Amino acid sequence: MHSDEFFMERCIQLAKLGVGKVAPNPLVGAIIVHNNKIIGEGYHENYGNNHAEVNAINNVKNASLLKDSTIYVSLEPCSHLGKTPPCANLLCNINIKKVVIGCIDISSKVNGKGIEILRNKGIEVKVGVLEKKCRELNKHFFKFHEKKRPFILLKWAESSNGFIDKDGKRFNISGIETQTLVHKIRSEYQGILVGRKTVENDNPKLTVRAYEGQNPTRIIIDPMLRLDDSLSIFNKESNTIILNTKKEGSENNIEWIKLSSINPKEIIKKLFKKNIQSVIIEGGQKTIQSFIDNNLWDETIIIKSEKIIKKGTKTPTLNNLQITKEITFFNDKILIYRNI
Repeated sequence: MHSDEFFMERCIQLAKLGVGKVAPNPLVGAIIVHNNKIIGEGYHENYGNNHAEVNAINNVKNASLLKDSTIYVSLEPCSHLGKTPPCANLLCNINIKKVVIGCIDISSKVNGKGIEILRNKGIEVKVGVLEKKCRELNKHFFKFHEKKRPFILLKWAESSNGFIDKDGKRFNISGIETQTLVHKIRSEYQGILVGRKTVENDNPKLTVRAYEGQNPTRIIIDPMLRLDDSLSIFNKESNTIILNTKKEGSENNIEWIKLSSINPKEIIKKLFKKNIQSVIIEGGQKTIQSFIDNNLWDETIIIKSEKIIKKGTKTPTLNNLQITKEITFFNDKILIYRNI
């Protein structure tokens, strides 16, 4: 006899298949169980498409079994009409016997309303199975709705003696394998932010090239609009936001957003209004340190190389941190910290 936790683990596995494809919606997995056997499963595959519950129901070959089945879903079924009909109503309409939920959807449009609809229909509902894991699965989504700001990841590579560049010049500190991993991480975030100096020094594309996934929106801090439009961040490979104090408007895939003051708090407020739930900040040192000093960060990934740099820019200085993981990846060491 399998436990509720066993089936919820499968929901989490399924939900992860939607990473980088569903934002700003949450990652959700669902399975339907009849007599302790999975008869249908699904996950939210792409933003705007069917939710996990719909895909799981559609995967059931014998629909007559649904009224005697239990659906496991990693996040509370939605209760509002968005790009798709409310899933809570759908579950009522098929007379599902029981609903087991990983965690409550705390967004204002749901936040217990889906559970209320189900219970008012007489459906048995159990909430909180592997709740911590289900919340961690959607850490971007929960941070955005609870703190009214994007989830912020800081990322940099550093030499063994603590430098992040070589005299302000482009220099690959980490190995090619780790650079591929960085592109995978980029694909999991809605935005990627750097300052003007990084663009001038490195002329980065800030896209996902070494990994199959969606490009994040490029977010560039350029207060006085000094960047030349021939630089790679102005190409059409991805949308680009230019944060500045001079200009407001848009043209093709470029948007200029005018701020009264260029500082982390104002930037975060604007990105929240743009419905960007997650941002990876890749540099440079001054930009990263400004977010650290304002305590506006959630996780940090530091890639430590074996290379030695004689002269360059020193690494940012972290505080309020707790190491959560340390792994060796080919010739590099990767440290992951969380803000406590």
